Amino acid sequence: MNNVNRRDFLKLTGSSVIGLTFGSVALRANAQEQVALDNPTAVALKYVHASEVDGQNCDNCQYVQGEKGKEWRPCAFFPGKVVNAKGWCAGWVQKAG
Repeated sequence: MNNVNRRDFLKLTGSSVIGLTFGSVALRANAQEQVALDNPTAVALKYVHASEVDGQNCDNCQYVQGEKGKEWRPCAFFPGKVVNAKGWCAGWVQKAG
C-alpha cells in the first residue's frame, strides 16, 4: 500500500479540485504542452509516462479527456498540459463504462 503523507495528500487534493473545475472543452482548448516529470503536481501524483501497473494507464482513467486513441491527451490533474495515454499517476480512477 502506498503511504501518502499529509503534504502529498494536500497537494493531490488541491490539484484535484483545481483540475476538476475546468470543463473538458477548456481542457482540450488549453492543453498543448506535455507534462514534465519534474512538474510539482506530477511529482506529488507520482506521474510517469509509461505505466508499470497492469490495467491502469491514462487511457482508461476518468480524468483524461480528449479523443481516445491519441498518444497525448489532456488531463484534469494537469490543466494546460497533456499526458501520455500509456502513463499513470496516483490519481488514477477507472473510467466508467
